Amino acid sequence: MENTFEKDILEGLKAKNKYLSSKYFYDDNGSRIFQEIMQMPEYYLTDSEFEILSLQAKQIVEALEFEQPFNIIELGAGDGFKTFKLLEYLVNKDIPFNYVPIDISQEAITLLSEKLKERLPKLSIQPKVGDYFEILRETSEHKTPSLLLFLGSNIGNYSEEKARKLLRLFNDNMNINDKLLIGIDLKKNPIIIHNAYYDKAGVTKRFNLNLLIRINRELGADFKIDDFDFYCHYNPINGEVKSYIVSLKAQTVYIKDLNTSIGFKQNELIWTELSKKYTLSEIEDLSEQTNFSINKHFLDCKHYFTDSLWEKLA
Repeated sequence: MENTFEKDILEGLKAKNKYLSSKYFYDDNGSRIFQEIMQMPEYYLTDSEFEILSLQAKQIVEALEFEQPFNIIELGAGDGFKTFKLLEYLVNKDIPFNYVPIDISQEAITLLSEKLKERLPKLSIQPKVGDYFEILRETSEHKTPSLLLFLGSNIGNYSEEKARKLLRLFNDNMNINDKLLIGIDLKKNPIIIHNAYYDKAGVTKRFNLNLLIRINRELGADFKIDDFDFYCHYNPINGEVKSYIVSLKAQTVYIKDLNTSIGFKQNELIWTELSKKYTLSEIEDLSEQTNFSINKHFLDCKHYFTDSLWEKLA
């Protein structure tokens, strides 16, 4: 992982148009800051998806049509806040299943496991830390039916080409009739989306700048955090929110572990994240292109968000 981290950081910062992968946001501190983001009043995504999973758990479970014990495999489980209501419904109805939360943060998985054991003592849970593609490959070798959860609009962090590649990879590691419940943020009033990603309290700014702090800590860099700022922009035509770190002055950063100096021009950008929003018809096109059929869209009351239930085709 360290070698991959080093390679990706070097490649991104030496590119003509600098970038850093958003997957590196989520060290333990980054995961904690993201919990703050999810609690912000402007960040409607959490409340919208929580509403769906709280009020429509029964309908989601009925739509699965699993006739035997099954796995719920959550990819990027985080603190499990949204998923809790779905798990609670299943446990209270004595429906046999096994919950497999996967996250790259050991701290997140430890806290989630402790909390669930306390709140749902009857829950069968097999937490895993690591890259969920590798873990998926292992679980797909068993013939137990599975529901994959890819919630929180994580698919929006991928370009359309990479989203298709990712979903085909999911599909390749699923068995026929396995299901995928995928959280997708929908196109809406651009002001609502802008405010969710450019919050006045500056939590999203801290989340982005924490990536520079991580590079300082893990690679011996000397980023001066106060010399960088945060900016994001929403394009309502293509549905893309793009986030950037901005260099406030001409400066040079030395990365000790890579024995490399990186020059920045004043106002130069580092692209950090894409958060794409979709229409329902775009979601249906995406499922067709990746060998899934859509069973149903489960929408919140404002139609801001959907948890869409997909099924792997033969």
